[in-house]
Amino acid sequence: MVEYKPMSILAIGSIALDTIKTPFGKVKNILGGSAVYFSVSASHFTSVKLVAVVGEDFPEKHILFLKNKNIDLNGLSIKKGKTFHWEGEYSWNFSNPKTITTDLNVFADFNPELSGDYRKSKYIFLANIDPEIQVKVLNQIKNPKLVACDTMNYWIENKRKKLINLLKRVDIFIINESESKELTYEANLIKAGKKILRFGPKIIVIKKGEHGVLLFTKDHMFTTPAYLLESVFDPTGAGDTFAGGFMGYLAKHKKIGQGTLRKAVIYGSIMATFAVEDFSLGKLGSISKSDIEKRIKTFKKITSFEIKP
Repeated sequence: MVEYKPMSILAIGSIALDTIKTPFGKVKNILGGSAVYFSVSASHFTSVKLVAVVGEDFPEKHILFLKNKNIDLNGLSIKKGKTFHWEGEYSWNFSNPKTITTDLNVFADFNPELSGDYRKSKYIFLANIDPEIQVKVLNQIKNPKLVACDTMNYWIENKRKKLINLLKRVDIFIINESESKELTYEANLIKAGKKILRFGPKIIVIKKGEHGVLLFTKDHMFTTPAYLLESVFDPTGAGDTFAGGFMGYLAKHKKIGQGTLRKAVIYGSIMATFAVEDFSLGKLGSISKSDIEKRIKTFKKITSFEIKP
């Protein structure tokens, strides 16, 4: 019997040096960005090819960290100038951070050209970037098997038509609760999920933060609560980390059915819990497979119940 080899994932997104303040402290110029959180999370399940851009100020230690996580950095460009920098502040409720500054720097001219090997990738994740760039990337891919993408309210408000056109070419669309309502003009999440399905994607994942996740397909709906945590230090990158766990789990399995999708949601949710327990990759970057499985077992235990006839 030939053992199935997990699909490698091609991830396109941002790498940043973040400055973040929460009620528990403030850190400056720490490793961040959608592509980073996604790739480190997904690397626990399969190999990742990362496409992004950084400036000359990007620390070598971060490059070594990513390489040590089974992440292929042949698609990483180092340009003259400074790395994308975001500074934000969270209040006690941790929802909707206040943006202090956004300096795109070299990321402002991000226009990825994929190498021949990258163009043959089968599993694609388009992290939260301009939908026009997401389309340009897709145009370079030859016969992808599974395409997933993320977005944010800025693109919904400023490039809605471009985003909806992109969704016609996407298999999986990952979005948060408020974004799904804004995109569809629907207050009800079930209506929002079904409406987004009509835009083109086969699978819709709506993240609800501390309230769990909803998953929709044409004939299937699944919901799960969030894992209960006592300590939350920094929610930055939690959504991207979820996407990494979700896509990583799918890439690890040959068939994608309802059971696989449900488990992928759970694994994505669990990966996100590690991201929020420390600033940057402090916790997420140091966990092992046994840490993940231990938390999966705990989650199963606290959410399991039986109804007898």
